[in-house]
Amino acid sequence: MESAPQTELDWHSAKALLDWYVELGAVDAVGDTPVDRYALAPPTPKQAPAPKAAAQDLPKRATPKAPPAAPSIDYVALAKQAAAGAQDMDGLKAAIKAFDGCELKKGARNTVISDGNPAARVMIIGEAPGRDEDREGKPFVGRAGQLLDKMFGAIGMGRDVPLSKDAVYITNVMPWRPPQNRDPSPEEMAMMVPFLERHVQLVAPDLIVLMGNTPCQAVLGKRGITRLRGGWHEVWGKPILPMFHPAYLLRNPAAKREAWADLLNLQAKLKERE
Repeated sequence: MESAPQTELDWHSAKALLDWYVELGAVDAVGDTPVDRYALAPPTPKQAPAPKAAAQDLPKRATPKAPPAAPSIDYVALAKQAAAGAQDMDGLKAAIKAFDGCELKKGARNTVISDGNPAARVMIIGEAPGRDEDREGKPFVGRAGQLLDKMFGAIGMGRDVPLSKDAVYITNVMPWRPPQNRDPSPEEMAMMVPFLERHVQLVAPDLIVLMGNTPCQAVLGKRGITRLRGGWHEVWGKPILPMFHPAYLLRNPAAKREAWADLLNLQAKLKERE
């Protein structure tokens, strides 16, 4: 017996047939070919790894360039230029206060430049301001400064005497206080020596006294005050006498005998140059 020929259902007929199957309780569609759901899935074929590019074929990475180094500043040269431009003491004081090359300036309260009579015959150069000097803005005002006044008062001289021939003028190598009163570094002193030299030129004293090791190193290029004290030197066209710093004398009272001999030596030199 021949089967009836299959005809293609239209959409409405297919939908009606599907609804009839659902009413009969059919929930799964069955294909023509049986499915073994316990069989393992066939392995997925692995792709062959791509061949590695030869080293010469790889793109070269650009080597990052280091940032250019900041140009170094020659603060000694700047100090020389600023000092040379000072035509008088007011100009020199302004140049020192405007100089930003020395880090000590940032931690100081005041710029300590000088005290006494600028017309004095004797110029005293100390080391650097201490706590009292930094607070008051004048050199040698603490205990060491009080002893300094007594020392020169013993030979009839001082920063406040009325006559310039008996007056003294006082300054320091460094106008700013170093932290914890440490010694200034050679680099710090080198920046301030041009201002100190110009200071001497403007004041034009007859004699210079160097109080302690720091001014000896800055002006003479030497240290060893126990060996240098009492001997005359010449720098910047001026006779120079190294002496013990008053702070040293406060710690070593026995050295006051040598300090008295140096004061008499200074007094005799002044008389020679009258």
